[in-house]
Amino acid sequence: MKLIIAIIKPQYLDAVKDELKANDIRRLTVMEVQGFGEQMGHQEVYRGQEFPVNLTPKLQLEIACNDEFAEKTIESICKAAKTSPEGAIGDGKVFVLDLQDAIKIRTGERGSSAI
Repeated sequence: MKLIIAIIKPQYLDAVKDELKANDIRRLTVMEVQGFGEQMGHQEVYRGQEFPVNLTPKLQLEIACNDEFAEKTIESICKAAKTSPEGAIGDGKVFVLDLQDAIKIRTGERGSSAI
């Protein structure tokens, strides 16, 4: 089992959800997060004054999946969240972690059947 964590731009959430659904991936958790990467934030102007915005709003997606769905899930996220064919700074990241166990609270099922 894998836990896939993706950080994406908020405006790409619908495209990512559609791509996941098209590839029969139906489980997703979404959280609003803030952070910075290579771009180190940006400058904004408010009432004529420039000020730095160090943390950029992003969305964090978490998907627990069985091993056979991991690569399809990663490809779906990368395809839908990329801003252009060559990509751009700030498009996001995908992290893949081994998932030791999963428990379905309702039934008590464990492991891959709980996903």
